Amino acid sequence: MNWTEVTIETEKAGLDVLCAMLTDIGFKGFSIHDPDDFDELMAGKVGHWDYLEEGLAEVLTAGKPSVTVYIPENAQGAEQMIAVKELIAQLKQREDAAMFGSLSLTGKGLKEEDWANNWKKYFHPFAIGERLWITPTWENVPAESGRKVLQIDPGSSFGSGQHDTTRLCLGLLEGCVNDGAKVLDIGCGSGILSIGAMLLGAESALAIDIEQNAADSAAENAALNGIPTEKYKTLCGDILEDDALAESLGKDYDVVCANIVADILIAMRELFVRYVKGGGVLLLSGIIEERLEEVLDAMKEVGLSVDSVDLSAGWAAVRLHK
Repeated sequence: MNWTEVTIETEKAGLDVLCAMLTDIGFKGFSIHDPDDFDELMAGKVGHWDYLEEGLAEVLTAGKPSVTVYIPENAQGAEQMIAVKELIAQLKQREDAAMFGSLSLTGKGLKEEDWANNWKKYFHPFAIGERLWITPTWENVPAESGRKVLQIDPGSSFGSGQHDTTRLCLGLLEGCVNDGAKVLDIGCGSGILSIGAMLLGAESALAIDIEQNAADSAAENAALNGIPTEKYKTLCGDILEDDALAESLGKDYDVVCANIVADILIAMRELFVRYVKGGGVLLLSGIIEERLEEVLDAMKEVGLSVDSVDLSAGWAAVRLHK
């Protein structure tokens, strides 16, 4: 398998937070470059060595602090790259964004425009569960008999359906969306979850994301699937920071889904209780297995009950009810 080396430039103050957030979106390891490490190494050196290879000091002390990850050149890698870009966009919007520096992203041997298009070669039609057939807009492969066709063009937004987190959540949706259901999709990305819910029989859906391009992408994908605009609404904003926006979403949703990361899911636990109707269902995904218990404990603290947990390739999706 081929891999692409992706480096994110930051500042020393932002290194630990950036690494923690990369862990939350599924990266198990990374390489950290901090020019200050060389001075600390020399100040605290042990043993009797006194030789340093020529040019090594310049390499170790050059440039800004950075974090490097390795992304496979396959369908999962394409989703990972989109997730990295979304993470960078989120960090740039934070009040303490200055601590992260430029957050410039470079791929070794790979141009930015290549990621915009080359990932499409890894995305082909596939089935999820018993009722959905996911297909990119640029493919024309007939659906398997009896399946609802969900056309999707994720563009620069997370959610082609290939990532384990999305697959898990779509599978759970099939078992809990009834005809006439009212659905809320938090952190909607491409809109694939709420659009899938509409195709499975939901009456209406509201999709929200902190990125405007994601909200736009969700609206465009809904239209591609023939969903009327009066039944499918999109919003852009941060419901953790904007109380008025959070209040405007209403309540009493039959199904609420959120495929984000553990820290955000935990922070939203009180909002989930507000949005889910009594007897309604909450679907959470984007959780690495190492943080599953932490997320479950947070949801139980606010009175949500766990119905099931599905696992795939180190990721977890959870179905809860109120």
